[in-house]
Amino acid sequence: MKRLRNLIFVLGDQLTPQISSLKFGDSRLDRVLMVESMEEATYVGHHKKKIAFIFSAMRHFAEELRETGWRVDYIDFNHLENRGGFIAQLEHAIKQCRPENLIVTEPGEWRVLQMLKQLKVTILPDDRFLCPIADFKRWAEGRKQLRMEYFYRDMRRKTGLLMAGEKPAGGVWNFDAENRRPARADLLMPRPKIYPQDDTTRAVLGLVASQFGNHFGDIEPFNYAVTRSSAEEAFENFLEFALPSFGDYQDAMLIGEPFLYHSVIAQYLNCGLLDALTVCRRVEAAYTSGRVPLNAAEGYIRQVIGWREYVRGIYWLKMPDYAEVNFFDHQQPLPDFYWSADTDMGCIRATVEQTKEYAYAHHIQRLMVTGNFAMLAGVNPQRLHEWYLSVYADAYEWVELPNTLGMSQYADGGMLASKPYAASGAYINRMSNYCESSVYDVKLRTGKQACPFNSLYWNFLNRHRDKLASNPRIGNMIRTYDKFSVSEREKIAASSAEFLAKIF
Repeated sequence: MKRLRNLIFVLGDQLTPQISSLKFGDSRLDRVLMVESMEEATYVGHHKKKIAFIFSAMRHFAEELRETGWRVDYIDFNHLENRGGFIAQLEHAIKQCRPENLIVTEPGEWRVLQMLKQLKVTILPDDRFLCPIADFKRWAEGRKQLRMEYFYRDMRRKTGLLMAGEKPAGGVWNFDAENRRPARADLLMPRPKIYPQDDTTRAVLGLVASQFGNHFGDIEPFNYAVTRSSAEEAFENFLEFALPSFGDYQDAMLIGEPFLYHSVIAQYLNCGLLDALTVCRRVEAAYTSGRVPLNAAEGYIRQVIGWREYVRGIYWLKMPDYAEVNFFDHQQPLPDFYWSADTDMGCIRATVEQTKEYAYAHHIQRLMVTGNFAMLAGVNPQRLHEWYLSVYADAYEWVELPNTLGMSQYADGGMLASKPYAASGAYINRMSNYCESSVYDVKLRTGKQACPFNSLYWNFLNRHRDKLASNPRIGNMIRTYDKFSVSEREKIAASSAEFLAKIF
Protein backbone atom coordinates (compact mmCIF):
# COMPACT_ATOMS: atom_id res chain seq x y z
CA MET A 1 0.00 0.00 0.00
CA LYS A 2 1.45 3.32 -1.08
CA ARG A 3 1.94 5.68 1.83
CA LEU A 4 -0.02 8.93 1.75
CA ARG A 5 2.13 12.02 1.35
CA ASN A 6 0.16 14.69 3.27
CA LEU A 7 -2.98 14.46 5.36
CA ILE A 8 -4.45 17.98 5.40
CA PHE A 9 -6.71 18.67 8.35
CA VAL A 10 -9.25 21.45 7.63
CA LEU A 11 -11.11 23.00 10.54
CA GLY A 12 -14.71 24.21 10.46
CA ASP A 13 -13.69 27.88 10.28
CA GLN A 14 -11.22 27.30 7.44
CA LEU A 15 -13.68 26.85 4.58
CA THR A 16 -11.47 28.60 2.02
CA PRO A 17 -10.07 26.81 -1.06
CA GLN A 18 -6.99 29.06 -1.04
CA ILE A 19 -6.17 28.50 2.64
CA SER A 20 -2.47 27.88 3.26
CA SER A 21 -2.80 24.15 4.03
CA LEU A 22 -4.58 23.48 0.73
CA LYS A 23 -2.21 25.71 -1.23
CA PHE A 24 0.67 23.74 0.27
CA GLY A 25 -0.88 20.45 -0.78
CA ASP A 26 -1.48 18.70 -4.08
CA SER A 27 -4.90 17.18 -4.80
CA ARG A 28 -3.24 14.35 -6.76
CA LEU A 29 -1.03 13.25 -3.88
CA ASP A 30 -2.69 14.36 -0.66
CA ARG A 31 -5.93 13.83 1.21
CA VAL A 32 -8.16 16.21 3.19
CA LEU A 33 -9.72 15.33 6.53
CA MET A 34 -12.74 17.18 7.96
CA VAL A 35 -14.56 16.26 11.17
CA GLU A 36 -17.87 17.18 12.84
CA SER A 37 -16.69 17.07 16.42
CA MET A 38 -18.89 16.61 19.50
CA GLU A 39 -16.11 18.17 21.54
CA GLU A 40 -16.15 21.36 19.46
CA ALA A 41 -19.95 21.53 19.39
CA THR A 42 -20.22 21.33 23.18
CA TYR A 43 -17.17 22.95 24.82
CA VAL A 44 -19.65 25.76 25.30
CA GLY A 45 -23.37 25.37 24.69
CA HIS A 46 -23.43 26.76 21.16
CA HIS A 47 -26.68 28.09 19.71
CA LYS A 48 -28.47 25.46 17.64
CA LYS A 49 -28.30 27.68 14.57
CA LYS A 50 -24.56 28.13 14.99
CA ILE A 51 -23.92 24.38 15.06
CA ALA A 52 -26.24 23.83 12.11
CA PHE A 53 -24.61 26.61 10.10
CA ILE A 54 -21.08 25.32 10.66
CA PHE A 55 -21.92 21.66 9.97
CA SER A 56 -23.86 22.50 6.82
CA ALA A 57 -21.19 24.88 5.54
CA MET A 58 -18.53 22.20 6.22
CA ARG A 59 -20.46 19.57 4.28
CA HIS A 60 -20.95 21.90 1.34
CA PHE A 61 -17.27 22.87 1.40
CA ALA A 62 -16.23 19.21 1.32
CA GLU A 63 -18.27 18.82 -1.86
CA GLU A 64 -16.71 21.97 -3.28
CA LEU A 65 -13.26 20.45 -2.72
CA ARG A 66 -14.27 17.11 -4.26
CA GLU A 67 -15.54 18.89 -7.36
CA THR A 68 -12.08 20.39 -7.83
CA GLY A 69 -10.35 17.01 -7.53
CA TRP A 70 -9.54 16.66 -3.84
CA ARG A 71 -9.98 13.37 -1.99
CA VAL A 72 -11.88 14.29 1.17
CA ASP A 73 -12.42 12.05 4.18
CA TYR A 74 -15.45 13.66 5.80
CA ILE A 75 -16.31 12.29 9.24
CA ASP A 76 -19.85 13.43 9.91
CA PHE A 77 -21.38 13.45 13.37
CA ASN A 78 -22.92 9.96 13.13
CA HIS A 79 -20.02 8.34 11.29
CA LEU A 80 -19.04 4.99 12.81
CA GLU A 81 -15.42 6.14 13.03
CA ASN A 82 -16.19 9.51 14.64
CA ARG A 83 -14.01 9.69 17.75
CA GLY A 84 -15.71 12.80 19.20
CA GLY A 85 -12.66 15.08 19.35
CA PHE A 86 -9.86 16.38 17.16
CA ILE A 87 -6.93 14.64 18.78
CA ALA A 88 -8.53 11.21 18.95
CA GLN A 89 -9.73 11.61 15.36
CA LEU A 90 -6.33 12.66 14.07
CA GLU A 91 -4.55 9.85 15.91
CA HIS A 92 -7.00 7.39 14.36
CA ALA A 93 -6.50 8.87 10.88
CA ILE A 94 -2.72 8.77 11.21
CA LYS A 95 -2.85 5.07 12.07
CA GLN A 96 -5.14 4.37 9.14
CA CYS A 97 -3.54 6.56 6.46
CA ARG A 98 0.08 6.56 7.63
CA PRO A 99 0.76 9.98 6.07
CA GLU A 100 4.29 11.27 5.73
CA ASN A 101 3.08 14.61 7.11
CA LEU A 102 0.09 16.04 8.94
CA ILE A 103 -0.62 19.57 7.70
CA VAL A 104 -2.96 22.20 9.16
CA THR A 105 -3.41 25.94 8.87
CA GLU A 106 -2.97 27.56 12.27
CA PRO A 107 -6.26 27.49 14.19
CA GLY A 108 -8.01 30.67 15.25
CA GLU A 109 -8.25 29.72 18.92
CA TRP A 110 -5.54 29.26 21.53
CA ARG A 111 -7.31 26.19 22.92
CA VAL A 112 -7.22 24.36 19.59
CA LEU A 113 -3.60 25.33 18.95
CA GLN A 114 -2.55 23.75 22.25
CA MET A 115 -4.46 20.60 21.32
CA LEU A 116 -2.77 20.30 17.93
CA LYS A 117 0.67 20.81 19.43
CA GLN A 118 0.24 17.42 21.11
CA LEU A 119 0.78 15.85 17.69
CA LYS A 120 3.61 15.90 15.20
CA VAL A 121 2.02 18.41 12.85
CA THR A 122 3.15 21.10 10.43
CA ILE A 123 1.23 24.29 11.26
CA LEU A 124 1.11 26.87 8.46
CA PRO A 125 0.24 30.58 8.93
CA ASP A 126 -3.33 31.64 8.26
CA ASP A 127 -2.76 34.15 5.47
CA ARG A 128 -6.44 35.04 5.11
CA PHE A 129 -5.85 37.88 7.57
CA LEU A 130 -4.30 41.15 6.46
CA CYS A 131 -2.06 41.58 9.50
CA PRO A 132 0.05 38.51 10.33
CA ILE A 133 0.43 37.81 14.04
CA ALA A 134 4.15 38.61 13.90
CA ASP A 135 3.43 41.96 12.23
CA PHE A 136 0.95 42.91 14.94
CA LYS A 137 3.49 42.02 17.61
CA ARG A 138 6.02 44.33 15.94
CA TRP A 139 3.39 47.09 15.70
CA ALA A 140 2.57 46.75 19.42
CA GLU A 141 6.15 46.57 20.65
CA GLY A 142 7.14 49.63 22.69
CA ARG A 143 3.74 51.32 22.51
CA LYS A 144 2.26 52.59 25.77
CA GLN A 145 -1.27 52.29 24.38
CA LEU A 146 -2.50 49.84 21.75
CA ARG A 147 -5.26 51.98 20.30
CA MET A 148 -7.24 50.60 17.38
CA GLU A 149 -7.47 53.98 15.64
CA TYR A 150 -3.72 54.13 14.99
CA PHE A 151 -3.58 50.49 13.93
CA TYR A 152 -6.49 51.15 11.58
CA ARG A 153 -4.69 54.05 9.92
CA ASP A 154 -1.67 51.83 9.31
CA MET A 155 -3.95 49.19 7.77
CA ARG A 156 -5.47 51.80 5.46
CA ARG A 157 -1.97 52.78 4.32
CA LYS A 158 -0.96 49.13 3.91
CA THR A 159 -4.00 48.18 1.82
CA GLY A 160 -4.52 51.51 0.08
CA LEU A 161 -8.23 51.32 0.87
CA LEU A 162 -9.98 54.70 0.73
CA MET A 163 -6.68 56.51 0.30
CA ALA A 164 -5.96 59.55 -1.87
CA GLY A 165 -2.23 59.21 -2.18
CA GLU A 166 -0.82 59.52 1.33
CA LYS A 167 -4.01 61.04 2.73
CA PRO A 168 -7.35 59.45 3.59
CA ALA A 169 -10.25 59.96 1.21
CA GLY A 170 -12.32 62.94 2.35
CA GLY A 171 -9.44 64.34 4.39
CA VAL A 172 -10.21 62.51 7.64
CA TRP A 173 -9.62 58.95 8.78
CA ASN A 174 -12.79 58.32 10.71
CA PHE A 175 -16.42 59.35 10.13
CA ASP A 176 -17.77 57.75 13.30
CA ALA A 177 -19.29 61.00 14.53
CA GLU A 178 -21.63 60.97 11.51
CA ASN A 179 -22.73 57.38 12.11
CA ARG A 180 -24.94 57.71 15.18
CA ARG A 181 -28.40 58.51 13.89
CA PRO A 182 -31.32 56.77 15.61
CA ALA A 183 -33.52 54.84 13.21
CA ARG A 184 -37.22 55.47 12.74
CA ALA A 185 -39.73 52.67 12.39
CA ASP A 186 -41.12 54.22 9.19
CA LEU A 187 -37.83 53.88 7.30
CA LEU A 188 -37.71 51.37 4.44
CA MET A 189 -35.68 48.52 5.90
CA PRO A 190 -33.81 46.13 3.59
CA ARG A 191 -33.61 42.46 4.48
CA PRO A 192 -30.70 40.01 4.26
CA LYS A 193 -31.12 37.55 1.43
CA ILE A 194 -32.95 34.35 2.42
CA TYR A 195 -31.75 30.97 1.18
CA PRO A 196 -33.93 27.87 0.89
CA GLN A 197 -32.71 24.71 2.61
CA ASP A 198 -31.31 21.99 0.41
CA ASP A 199 -31.14 18.29 1.32
CA THR A 200 -27.76 18.70 3.02
CA THR A 201 -28.97 21.52 5.26
CA ARG A 202 -32.23 19.73 6.07
CA ALA A 203 -30.25 16.68 7.17
CA VAL A 204 -28.06 18.85 9.41
CA LEU A 205 -31.09 20.58 10.94
CA GLY A 206 -32.55 17.20 11.81
CA LEU A 207 -29.25 16.13 13.36
CA VAL A 208 -28.97 19.29 15.46
CA ALA A 209 -32.58 19.06 16.61
CA SER A 210 -32.05 15.49 17.81
CA GLN A 211 -28.54 15.75 19.25
CA PHE A 212 -28.45 19.34 20.55
CA GLY A 213 -32.07 19.97 21.44
CA ASN A 214 -31.15 21.19 24.91
CA HIS A 215 -28.91 23.96 23.54
CA PHE A 216 -29.99 27.60 23.52
CA GLY A 217 -31.82 29.09 20.57
CA ASP A 218 -34.35 28.42 17.83
CA ILE A 219 -33.27 26.23 14.95
CA GLU A 220 -35.99 27.51 12.63
CA PRO A 221 -36.26 29.61 10.59
CA PHE A 222 -32.86 28.74 9.15
CA ASN A 223 -32.04 31.05 6.22
CA TYR A 224 -28.24 31.25 6.26
CA ALA A 225 -26.10 30.96 3.19
CA VAL A 226 -24.05 27.78 3.54
CA THR A 227 -22.04 27.86 0.30
CA ARG A 228 -19.45 30.30 -1.01
CA SER A 229 -21.62 31.41 -3.91
CA SER A 230 -24.60 32.06 -1.66
CA ALA A 231 -22.49 33.99 0.84
CA GLU A 232 -21.22 36.15 -2.03
CA GLU A 233 -24.83 36.76 -3.11
CA ALA A 234 -25.72 37.77 0.46
CA PHE A 235 -22.90 40.31 0.47
CA GLU A 236 -23.90 41.70 -2.94
CA ASN A 237 -27.44 42.13 -1.62
CA PHE A 238 -26.05 44.20 1.25
CA LEU A 239 -23.97 46.32 -1.11
CA GLU A 240 -26.96 47.19 -3.25
CA PHE A 241 -29.71 47.67 -0.71
CA ALA A 242 -28.26 48.36 2.75
CA LEU A 243 -24.74 49.77 2.53
CA PRO A 244 -25.85 53.27 1.43
CA SER A 245 -27.56 53.79 4.81
CA PHE A 246 -25.25 51.60 6.89
CA GLY A 247 -23.12 54.47 8.12
CA ASP A 248 -25.97 56.66 9.33
CA TYR A 249 -27.80 53.95 11.22
CA GLN A 250 -25.14 51.43 12.27
CA ASP A 251 -25.68 52.23 15.98
CA ALA A 252 -29.49 52.27 15.85
CA MET A 253 -31.79 49.67 17.42
CA LEU A 254 -35.46 48.97 16.75
CA ILE A 255 -37.87 46.34 18.05
CA GLY A 256 -38.85 43.98 15.24
CA GLU A 257 -35.94 45.09 13.02
CA PRO A 258 -33.04 42.84 13.97
CA PHE A 259 -30.89 43.63 10.94
CA LEU A 260 -31.58 47.29 10.01
CA TYR A 261 -28.81 48.20 7.52
CA HIS A 262 -26.20 45.71 8.72
CA SER A 263 -24.56 43.24 6.36
CA VAL A 264 -25.02 40.13 8.56
CA ILE A 265 -22.01 38.47 6.94
CA ALA A 266 -19.64 38.15 9.93
CA GLN A 267 -20.36 34.43 10.21
CA TYR A 268 -19.38 34.02 6.55
CA LEU A 269 -16.15 35.98 6.98
CA ASN A 270 -15.20 34.18 10.17
CA CYS A 271 -15.65 30.67 8.78
CA GLY A 272 -13.92 31.42 5.49
CA LEU A 273 -16.78 31.61 2.99
CA LEU A 274 -15.94 35.25 2.27
CA ASP A 275 -12.58 37.00 1.97
CA ALA A 276 -12.07 40.14 4.06
CA LEU A 277 -9.97 42.12 1.58
CA THR A 278 -12.29 41.26 -1.31
CA VAL A 279 -15.26 42.47 0.73
CA CYS A 280 -13.49 45.76 1.49
CA ARG A 281 -12.49 46.27 -2.14
CA ARG A 282 -16.12 45.84 -3.17
CA VAL A 283 -17.21 48.40 -0.56
CA GLU A 284 -14.53 50.82 -1.77
CA ALA A 285 -15.68 50.35 -5.36
CA ALA A 286 -19.26 51.14 -4.33
CA TYR A 287 -18.01 54.43 -2.89
CA THR A 288 -15.78 55.40 -5.82
CA SER A 289 -18.63 54.69 -8.26
CA GLY A 290 -20.87 57.06 -6.31
CA ARG A 291 -23.31 54.42 -5.11
CA VAL A 292 -22.66 54.88 -1.39
CA PRO A 293 -21.50 57.82 0.74
CA LEU A 294 -18.03 57.94 2.23
CA ASN A 295 -19.20 57.67 5.84
CA ALA A 296 -20.89 54.34 5.05
CA ALA A 297 -17.90 52.90 3.17
CA GLU A 298 -15.38 54.09 5.76
CA GLY A 299 -17.46 52.86 8.70
CA TYR A 300 -17.78 49.41 7.18
CA ILE A 301 -14.16 49.07 6.13
CA ARG A 302 -13.06 50.20 9.61
CA GLN A 303 -14.96 47.29 11.15
CA VAL A 304 -13.22 44.79 8.88
CA ILE A 305 -9.59 45.90 8.42
CA GLY A 306 -9.53 47.95 11.61
CA TRP A 307 -11.44 46.35 14.42
CA ARG A 308 -11.53 42.73 13.23
CA GLU A 309 -7.80 42.57 12.53
CA TYR A 310 -6.99 44.53 15.68
CA VAL A 311 -8.83 42.26 18.12
CA ARG A 312 -7.22 39.22 16.51
CA GLY A 313 -3.83 40.81 17.07
CA ILE A 314 -4.67 41.56 20.71
CA TYR A 315 -5.89 38.00 21.22
CA TRP A 316 -2.69 36.33 20.02
CA LEU A 317 -0.48 38.95 21.65
CA LYS A 318 -1.96 38.51 25.12
CA MET A 319 -3.24 34.92 25.34
CA PRO A 320 -3.56 32.83 27.43
CA ASP A 321 -3.46 35.26 30.39
CA TYR A 322 -5.90 37.64 28.71
CA ALA A 323 -8.74 35.17 29.16
CA GLU A 324 -8.61 35.66 32.94
CA VAL A 325 -8.49 39.47 33.22
CA ASN A 326 -11.00 41.01 35.64
CA PHE A 327 -10.01 44.63 36.34
CA PHE A 328 -13.10 45.44 38.43
CA ASP A 329 -13.07 42.07 40.23
CA HIS A 330 -16.69 41.49 39.21
CA GLN A 331 -17.95 38.14 40.49
CA GLN A 332 -21.74 38.06 40.01
CA PRO A 333 -23.24 35.18 37.99
CA LEU A 334 -24.90 35.78 34.65
CA PRO A 335 -28.59 36.53 35.28
CA ASP A 336 -31.01 33.85 34.09
CA PHE A 337 -32.77 36.30 31.76
CA TYR A 338 -29.76 36.25 29.44
CA TRP A 339 -31.07 32.81 28.47
CA SER A 340 -34.81 33.22 28.99
CA ALA A 341 -35.44 36.90 28.07
CA ASP A 342 -37.78 36.89 31.09
CA THR A 343 -37.24 40.46 32.25
CA ASP A 344 -39.23 43.69 32.39
CA MET A 345 -36.31 45.62 30.86
CA GLY A 346 -37.44 46.16 27.28
CA CYS A 347 -33.93 46.49 25.83
CA ILE A 348 -32.58 43.29 27.39
CA ARG A 349 -35.73 41.36 26.51
CA ALA A 350 -35.67 42.47 22.87
CA THR A 351 -31.97 41.73 22.43
CA VAL A 352 -32.11 38.27 24.04
CA GLU A 353 -35.27 37.33 22.12
CA GLN A 354 -33.58 38.38 18.89
CA THR A 355 -30.45 36.45 19.84
CA LYS A 356 -32.51 33.35 20.58
CA GLU A 357 -34.27 33.53 17.21
CA TYR A 358 -31.43 34.55 14.91
CA ALA A 359 -28.12 33.83 16.73
CA TYR A 360 -27.42 37.45 15.82
CA ALA A 361 -27.26 40.90 17.39
CA HIS A 362 -25.30 43.83 16.04
CA HIS A 363 -22.39 45.47 17.82
CA ILE A 364 -24.36 48.14 19.71
CA GLN A 365 -26.86 45.63 21.03
CA ARG A 366 -23.95 43.56 22.33
CA LEU A 367 -21.90 46.49 23.63
CA MET A 368 -24.46 48.92 25.00
CA VAL A 369 -27.33 46.63 26.02
CA THR A 370 -26.27 43.17 27.20
CA GLY A 371 -22.62 44.14 27.73
CA ASN A 372 -23.32 47.46 29.40
CA PHE A 373 -25.84 45.91 31.78
CA ALA A 374 -23.47 43.09 32.75
CA MET A 375 -20.69 45.53 33.59
CA LEU A 376 -22.97 47.84 35.58
CA ALA A 377 -24.39 44.89 37.50
CA GLY A 378 -20.97 43.43 38.32
CA VAL A 379 -21.29 40.21 36.31
CA ASN A 380 -18.12 38.13 36.11
CA PRO A 381 -16.64 38.95 32.68
CA GLN A 382 -15.67 35.34 31.98
CA ARG A 383 -19.30 34.23 32.40
CA LEU A 384 -20.42 36.91 29.96
CA HIS A 385 -17.67 35.85 27.54
CA GLU A 386 -18.94 32.26 27.63
CA TRP A 387 -22.46 33.50 26.87
CA TYR A 388 -21.40 35.55 23.85
CA LEU A 389 -19.27 32.67 22.58
CA SER A 390 -22.26 30.36 22.91
CA VAL A 391 -25.11 32.37 21.43
CA TYR A 392 -23.81 34.11 18.29
CA ALA A 393 -23.21 32.41 14.95
CA ASP A 394 -20.19 34.60 14.20
CA ALA A 395 -18.49 34.03 17.58
CA TYR A 396 -15.05 32.45 17.61
CA GLU A 397 -12.83 33.07 20.60
CA TRP A 398 -10.18 35.10 18.75
CA VAL A 399 -12.72 37.78 17.85
CA GLU A 400 -15.25 37.44 20.66
CA LEU A 401 -13.02 37.26 23.74
CA PRO A 402 -11.18 40.61 23.23
CA ASN A 403 -14.45 42.26 22.24
CA THR A 404 -16.08 41.06 25.46
CA LEU A 405 -13.30 41.32 28.02
CA GLY A 406 -11.58 44.38 26.57
CA MET A 407 -14.20 46.46 24.77
CA SER A 408 -17.42 45.52 26.51
CA GLN A 409 -16.34 44.84 30.10
CA TYR A 410 -13.13 46.90 30.41
CA ALA A 411 -11.79 43.86 32.21
CA ASP A 412 -8.26 44.51 30.93
CA GLY A 413 -8.18 47.89 32.66
CA GLY A 414 -8.00 49.95 29.48
CA MET A 415 -5.44 48.16 27.34
CA LEU A 416 -7.94 47.83 24.49
CA ALA A 417 -10.53 50.57 25.14
CA SER A 418 -9.86 54.11 26.32
CA LYS A 419 -12.83 54.06 28.73
CA PRO A 420 -15.51 51.71 30.03
CA TYR A 421 -18.53 51.67 27.73
CA ALA A 422 -20.88 52.41 30.61
CA ALA A 423 -24.11 54.29 30.03
CA SER A 424 -27.43 54.96 31.69
CA GLY A 425 -30.79 54.26 30.09
CA ALA A 426 -30.66 57.63 28.31
CA TYR A 427 -28.25 56.30 25.67
CA ILE A 428 -30.42 53.28 24.88
CA ASN A 429 -33.52 55.50 24.75
CA ARG A 430 -31.78 57.87 22.32
CA MET A 431 -30.65 55.11 19.97
CA SER A 432 -33.69 52.81 20.09
CA ASN A 433 -37.39 52.41 20.80
CA TYR A 434 -36.76 49.70 23.39
CA CYS A 435 -37.85 51.83 26.33
CA GLU A 436 -41.37 51.99 24.92
CA SER A 437 -41.82 48.31 25.74
CA SER A 438 -40.33 48.50 29.22
CA VAL A 439 -42.32 48.76 32.44
CA TYR A 440 -39.62 51.09 33.75
CA ASP A 441 -39.42 54.85 33.24
CA VAL A 442 -36.12 55.76 31.60
CA LYS A 443 -36.45 59.34 32.86
CA LEU A 444 -36.39 58.30 36.52
CA ARG A 445 -33.08 57.77 38.28
CA THR A 446 -34.27 56.01 41.43
CA GLY A 447 -37.30 54.19 42.79
CA LYS A 448 -39.17 51.03 41.84
CA GLN A 449 -40.35 52.47 38.50
CA ALA A 450 -36.96 53.87 37.49
CA CYS A 451 -34.97 52.27 34.66
CA PRO A 452 -32.45 49.98 36.41
CA PHE A 453 -29.68 51.16 34.09
CA ASN A 454 -29.83 54.60 35.69
CA SER A 455 -29.12 53.77 39.32
CA LEU A 456 -26.75 50.98 38.29
CA TYR A 457 -24.77 53.42 36.16
CA TRP A 458 -24.22 55.94 38.93
CA ASN A 459 -23.58 53.20 41.46
CA PHE A 460 -20.98 51.66 39.12
CA LEU A 461 -19.11 54.96 38.85
CA ASN A 462 -19.10 55.45 42.62
CA ARG A 463 -18.17 51.83 43.33
CA HIS A 464 -15.11 52.00 41.08
CA ARG A 465 -14.13 55.65 41.57
CA ASP A 466 -10.61 54.71 42.69
CA LYS A 467 -9.99 53.02 39.34
CA LEU A 468 -11.86 55.46 37.13
CA ALA A 469 -11.54 58.98 38.57
CA SER A 470 -8.32 59.72 36.70
CA ASN A 471 -9.74 58.57 33.35
CA PRO A 472 -10.17 61.78 31.31
CA ARG A 473 -13.14 60.32 29.42
CA ILE A 474 -15.19 59.32 32.47
CA GLY A 475 -13.81 61.26 35.43
CA ASN A 476 -16.20 64.15 34.78
CA MET A 477 -19.18 61.86 35.36
CA ILE A 478 -17.80 60.85 38.76
CA ARG A 479 -17.48 64.52 39.63
CA THR A 480 -21.09 64.98 38.52
CA TYR A 481 -22.12 62.19 40.88
CA ASP A 482 -20.28 63.95 43.71
CA LYS A 483 -22.47 67.00 43.17
CA PHE A 484 -25.63 65.02 43.93
CA SER A 485 -27.10 65.57 47.34
CA VAL A 486 -26.41 63.04 50.09
CA SER A 487 -30.06 62.04 49.91
CA GLU A 488 -29.87 61.42 46.14
CA ARG A 489 -26.73 59.32 46.49
CA GLU A 490 -28.41 57.24 49.18
CA LYS A 491 -31.41 56.69 46.90
CA ILE A 492 -29.09 55.57 44.08
CA ALA A 493 -27.38 53.07 46.37
CA ALA A 494 -30.71 51.76 47.67
CA SER A 495 -32.30 51.46 44.21
CA SER A 496 -29.35 49.62 42.71
CA ALA A 497 -29.04 47.29 45.73
CA GLU A 498 -32.75 46.47 45.64
CA PHE A 499 -32.68 45.66 41.93
CA LEU A 500 -29.54 43.55 42.14
CA ALA A 501 -30.98 41.60 45.04
CA LYS A 502 -33.87 40.58 42.78
CA ILE A 503 -31.73 39.22 39.96
CA PHE A 504 -28.88 37.51 41.84
